[in-house]
Amino acid sequence: MQPDSDSPGQKSDQYVVLGQLTSPHGVKGWIKVYSYTSPIDGIFDYPEWRLQNADGQQSSYRLSQGRRQGRALVASLEGITSREQAEQLTGADILLPKSALPRLEADEYYWYQLEGLQVVTSHGVSLGCVDHLFETGANDVLVVKGEDRQRLLPYLPDQVVIAVDLAAGRMTVDWDPEF
Repeated sequence: MQPDSDSPGQKSDQYVVLGQLTSPHGVKGWIKVYSYTSPIDGIFDYPEWRLQNADGQQSSYRLSQGRRQGRALVASLEGITSREQAEQLTGADILLPKSALPRLEADEYYWYQLEGLQVVTSHGVSLGCVDHLFETGANDVLVVKGEDRQRLLPYLPDQVVIAVDLAAGRMTVDWDPEF
């Protein structure tokens, strides 16, 4: 474990949350992992895990092993050899430097890049900002929070999502503001 120099409680803009440690698994220090990556076991592609607990304390661990356990994921981290040590990590977020993420093709985006964008219709009507996204069986969904209400828009490039301008902080959509 290596304490980090960032201030406690701060998730730097240089990091993205890949997942969370949820609960101990067994007595040898293994811990269950909730992954935000797609595919879910893609989180194991990153051997250095920077953890931040609810109090904002940060530490770094090297991933020893990771595997699917039924429908869940479990991991073993170097230096964590008992259930009690694993319990102390429960609830910690797994952070990754954004610079370590694979480069995407043009017109592809990570979810964190879309969060916070101002959403406007092709006719210039503001719908609000992207609060977060979630996955469904058919497509991803944008949760757009506006002054008057929250809207759920399907993330369908070239159909609903017409343009994304990260530099301007804006997403243009083909969407009826009354819907």
